[in-house]
Amino acid sequence: MGLALERIVYISRARGDADSLLMQVDILATSQRNNARDDLTGALMIHDGRFLQVLEGAAQDLDRLMTRLAADRRHEAVTIMQRTPIAERSFAGWAMASVRVTPALENLLRETVAEGRSSAETVERMRQAALAQSA
Repeated sequence: MGLALERIVYISRARGDADSLLMQVDILATSQRNNARDDLTGALMIHDGRFLQVLEGAAQDLDRLMTRLAADRRHEAVTIMQRTPIAERSFAGWAMASVRVTPALENLLRETVAEGRSSAETVERMRQAALAQSA
């Protein structure tokens, strides 16, 4: 029997220019490498100086990642919107999917930040966008 899975959804503000292609490539490459090593999956959306990320994996692996994230010079004001047990991964196969921000996802990001919480809709819409963008 495997370890119990959890999902974390967090937002943070970027230190520096989050819309910079160089910063986005650096974060995505680092996330993909580290998450593959730690058996974590998820998706990242970057827009207007904000990060919205969904992470899935074993609790201790997520705890280590969040500790690293708190010390990451590229992030500030890291806020966990949701942490919950899950039966299965929504982002299986993606060490870290990059979700491009469409107008609909821009509204979702703004609503998530404004409300200060995540929802199943947030996770599902990010999953659908990752699927569509990888096709």
